[in-house]
Amino acid sequence: MKKNMGTIDRLIRIFIALVIAILYFTGILSGTAATILGVLAIVFVLTSFVGICPLYMPVGLSTNKE
Repeated sequence: MKKNMGTIDRLIRIFIALVIAILYFTGILSGTAATILGVLAIVFVLTSFVGICPLYMPVGLSTNKE
């Protein structure tokens, strides 16, 4: 599969995942919101490391500058 995420997109996703983790571990996030945002953070980290966002594919979006 061709990568469709650029460097800035990947860094923003990792930053958001880190913010969610910090909010969770400091006790600011809890309950259902923590679960939903935790899953979202995991998805953000995985897609950032792989460089492919499945949601970009159907609309043909790419933030990769290749």
